[in-house]
Amino acid sequence: MPELPEVETVRRGLEQKLNNFIIKKVEVCRDSTVAFPKNKEEFIEGLLNSLIYKWDRRGKYLIAQLKKLENENVRFPLQKFSKNNGFLVVHLRMTGYFKFINNSAQPCKHTRIRVFDDKNNELRYIDVRSFGQMWWIKEDLSPNKIIKGLGSLGPEPFSKDFDEIYLKKVISKRTKSIKAILLDQTIVAGIGNIYADESLYSAGISPFREARTIKKNELIKLKESIVTVLKKSIGSGGTTFSDFRDLEGENGNFGLQTNVYRRTGKECRKCGNLIEREKITGRSTHWCPKCQK
Repeated sequence: MPELPEVETVRRGLEQKLNNFIIKKVEVCRDSTVAFPKNKEEFIEGLLNSLIYKWDRRGKYLIAQLKKLENENVRFPLQKFSKNNGFLVVHLRMTGYFKFINNSAQPCKHTRIRVFDDKNNELRYIDVRSFGQMWWIKEDLSPNKIIKGLGSLGPEPFSKDFDEIYLKKVISKRTKSIKAILLDQTIVAGIGNIYADESLYSAGISPFREARTIKKNELIKLKESIVTVLKKSIGSGGTTFSDFRDLEGENGNFGLQTNVYRRTGKECRKCGNLIEREKITGRSTHWCPKCQK
């Protein structure tokens, strides 16, 4: 599943490619991809003649701010002649990704949503396993209330609310493993399996440790490790290990730099000990028994 760095890479790509993109046509190729409104015709009608004004990210959710053009013949400045039209929210889930196509071509069998502008440029949403979802939340509704997962997210790893004081507060009485805590989106938004493993390795903390046993100095190091690992991955365009693709159809480069993730049986880059793998809460966990205590 794309995690925070992959989703942020997609957000930046969408922001760059879809400058002044006005939705003129929408095709829903798979009804189940539209999570809200339930009526796909209402979803299509809501998006038509909308300017995709700005792309944001919250955890693993992509959020496009929309503006409705009051006059179809108006061009610039677009914002001056438009009014707010709510949000288009997207969750890529396991295998979803966007592809920007200048000259529209026949869609592949995994195409779920197609969005076109007046020049016939296409933003195509492709999803092999079809777990991804989209919501059009009109102006007078709250995305956080409509989308349960979005409303329950914990703080962003880069926010000022995410520090050792917060971490100590939320884990002080928890007997769950620290790995399970990092995967809990209600505690910290955007971290998944890859970056939990890499962050714990960087901090020298065993993924099996009970969360409540992590000391303050370790929490400081863990917080710093999470931020550093995520920033490094964003700079590399995400990881190669998932089905993630950016708007150009390329996957990321961070997978070439991982220290433990998917390196089972290989030597630890620090101590030479062999990397081990075991499941925690159903997720494969990779760690170095010597470097992580």
